[in-house]
Amino acid sequence: MKALLTALAALASAVSFAPAQAQAPAQPPAQGAPAAAAASADDPFIWLEDIDSPRSMAWVEGQNAKTHVRLEEDPRYETFRQEALKIFTAQDRIPTPRFRAGGVDNFWQDGAHVHGIWRHTTLASYRTAAPQWQTLLDLDALSKAEGKNWIWKGADCLKPAQTLCLVHLSNGGSDAVEDREFDTTTGKFVAGGFFFPNGKQNIRWIDHDTLIVARAWTPDEVTKSGYPYVVKIVTRGGAAPREVFRGAKTDVQNSGDVLDGPHGADAVLIQHGLTFYEREFSLLGPKGELTAIPLPKKVEFGAYADGQAVFVIKEDWKTFHAGAVISYDLAELKRGPATAKPQLVFMPTAHDAVERVASSKDRLVIVLLQDVKGAVDTYDHKAGVWLPRRLKLPANANINLVSASDDDNQLFFTAEGFLDPTSLWLADADGAVAKVKQLPAQFDASKDVVDQYWAVSNDGTRIPYFLVHRKDMKLDGSTPVQMFGYGGFELSEPPAYIPQMGKLWLERGGAYVIANIRGGGEFGPAWHESALREHRQRAFDDFASVARDLETRKITSPRHMGIYARSNGGILTTVSMTQHPELFNAIVIESPLIDMLRYNHLSAGASWVAEYGDPDIPADRAFIAKYSGYQNLKAGVKYPEPYITTNTRDDRVHPGHPRKFAAKMEAMGLPYLYYEQTFGGHANDADPELNARRWARHYVYLSQKLMD
Repeated sequence: MKALLTALAALASAVSFAPAQAQAPAQPPAQGAPAAAAASADDPFIWLEDIDSPRSMAWVEGQNAKTHVRLEEDPRYETFRQEALKIFTAQDRIPTPRFRAGGVDNFWQDGAHVHGIWRHTTLASYRTAAPQWQTLLDLDALSKAEGKNWIWKGADCLKPAQTLCLVHLSNGGSDAVEDREFDTTTGKFVAGGFFFPNGKQNIRWIDHDTLIVARAWTPDEVTKSGYPYVVKIVTRGGAAPREVFRGAKTDVQNSGDVLDGPHGADAVLIQHGLTFYEREFSLLGPKGELTAIPLPKKVEFGAYADGQAVFVIKEDWKTFHAGAVISYDLAELKRGPATAKPQLVFMPTAHDAVERVASSKDRLVIVLLQDVKGAVDTYDHKAGVWLPRRLKLPANANINLVSASDDDNQLFFTAEGFLDPTSLWLADADGAVAKVKQLPAQFDASKDVVDQYWAVSNDGTRIPYFLVHRKDMKLDGSTPVQMFGYGGFELSEPPAYIPQMGKLWLERGGAYVIANIRGGGEFGPAWHESALREHRQRAFDDFASVARDLETRKITSPRHMGIYARSNGGILTTVSMTQHPELFNAIVIESPLIDMLRYNHLSAGASWVAEYGDPDIPADRAFIAKYSGYQNLKAGVKYPEPYITTNTRDDRVHPGHPRKFAAKMEAMGLPYLYYEQTFGGHANDADPELNARRWARHYVYLSQKLMD
């Protein structure tokens, strides 16, 4: 391995990489109206795509003022805000643990630490009721000192010691970050250390003096989606970074990764992102040569454990079914990929979905959904065979892997349910499991119960959904229901403990529904792919079928039926509104995609063509135009009055989508509410106080529409 690192360092040359010597960083793609705007000259509201123009921001301020009167002057608003803020800043929350340097890290926000603090303690101290924390970095102090609105985006630390870290900081919450080298032993940024200005970038440690970096090295070196396609090796004390891979602007995103062994990097992996779902993986050799790994195009890198590179395949390949987990022996790949043999780790059934693959010191961890309920298996690689062990974690719960230790085989998991507060579990990959922390109940769930039902979609497919409701619910159609859905990108929606929803909605007699529609990942790749591109209508039909099933069961009625979704779910909510206005009385549309005939020209939209189709191709445009909410909004139709909300600093889903939708409704004389938070990014939850206001507005709106 030493020879590999020496050769890679030589590739990058041997002088220091200092900020002043770096090439000018690329800014995120221009967020004004893109060049393709001329093709949409019939869109009178395209000017709202110019994010920060005085005209756009004046429009935003006017909309916010009207919504303030309607929602924030409601007598319930202040109570909701205070209750939500109490939840978000409660001192008895479970501090989310991350194994590092033989101990545990946590990032913590509360009323005294609005931006948050990065802190560290020992595992033994963490397991006590009152851990003794050492503050590593205070983002409130840093923001004040530098005049920035720093939002924490995590840290990547050099293994095995994990004392030197690259800290990712976002100014305002956007996906683009600034990366700085930080020494956790001194609690200070490293003078003259690695530094990368703001950008959408991917950086991994190879060794103390070497990084593999994907970023925009010049302003033009970004894909159509705004992500990097050029990968270089950067050395401390080195001259100009040395290029090791160059893709194309038509790629989605390219990056480098490092397969870390017990004593350092065992190999460097190059990921060539052809589309959102198709990619190629290669090993980077000591002379800069690339050796392709035999894999199908639809594949994801999973983990590296005990000398085995693990992948999740997303299509049938050789003898493996879509959704299977396979591995390659790294030593065999290095000797020659043509003779290396893929090995099966896990083959899913029709009821399984692989949610996550990770590794600890020398074990593999696979988190599963089985009929939308969580399970975890660990794997030991013995004599060329993967031996599974099922961990005895809570049944009928949503299980999340929080952190895996590189120093040993300890694992942190959370378990939660709609009515079951989050619990934190410490497990050993050999099977020992212990509950170490329990979140106190944050709302009264004693009157509620959870059911799982199945609706039947238009084509006969059975669609599962969860219903959380009062035990004494009357079957007379009077229950106020908030239904959530997503249905995209193979992302699953299992049960989750949502304190603000329980406090502000369930306690007041509302019911909550999660619809596990196609397009998601609840039943693996096939469930997802059945709603791709020209089949997108299936996801919308599934969602409507759940709404009708709730009405058929006399749980609710259109007068009391509301829906909520965000991001990709913005398509779902706006299509539900335009195709089925008769089914709903409230629609919350948050951080949404809406204008599907222009989405690929806005922010990161071009990266999602594999999901939705390309509206610049006539055949694709034809099927997209049939459902796109922005184009199918009609004057004279009685739509539910929606609440549309977004964030100015969202650099993933362009705020032009909801702005234009609201402006079009206004021009048509249709009722709507619009609110735009000015920082926080796509997640829209960077600040506890602003997040409390966000949810207070949300539940005031639903109360007005479904309960009053």
